[in-house]
Formats: sequence, structure tokens, C-alpha cells
Amino acid sequence: MVLLAAAATVLFLLLVALPAARSDPYSRSTLQLAGSAENGGQLFLINCAGCHGISGQGLVGPNLHGVKARKNDRQLIQQVVSGQTPPMPRFQPEPQAMADLLAYLHTLS
Repeated sequence: MVLLAAAATVLFLLLVALPAARSDPYSRSTLQLAGSAENGGQLFLINCAGCHGISGQGLVGPNLHGVKARKNDRQLIQQVVSGQTPPMPRFQPEPQAMADLLAYLHTLS
């Protein structure tokens, strides 16, 4: 029974969830843009630093240093916009601002 549930989950991910994520117009448009780490850093300070710390070291939210090794850009976008990991709120900036935020997150090592 457990094996059947696991197989169904994998099948769902392969047939529904992954193609949907790839076809998400917001993610697609964001990933086509060149981001500015400087602008992303300002956006981070205004919107994210309260929980993730001024330098991304983590407070209420997790440490974001090395996040690009743990999540790819599509996963980071979904994490930010989904609001599925409380207490992180749902947050969907304009695609350019999201591209800037990704560029900044890439600088955290």
C-alpha cells in the first residue's frame, strides 16, 4: 500500500507538478531577465531581512547563505511566491524585482 502511494506521488510529480512549474509564466518571465544583485540587496533589506537577518544569516527564517546550492532558481521563486512555509508570507514582486532578488541570493555564500 505504501509503495503504491509512493508510486502515485512520483507519477503525479512527473506528469503534473513539474510540467506546471516549467510552464509557469511568472517563473519563465523572471528567469529570462538579468537581475541586479545591488537592487536585489535593497529589496532583501526591505522585505526579507526582518526574518532572514540583515546579511541572510537567519533569524526566524532560515540562513540563506549557500541557498543556491540547496535550491535552483525555479524552486527559490516558488518558495518566495507560494507562502507555503509559514511564517513566510506570500510575496510576488514584479518579475524584474524577483530576478534582482535571485541575483542577490546568488551572492550569499
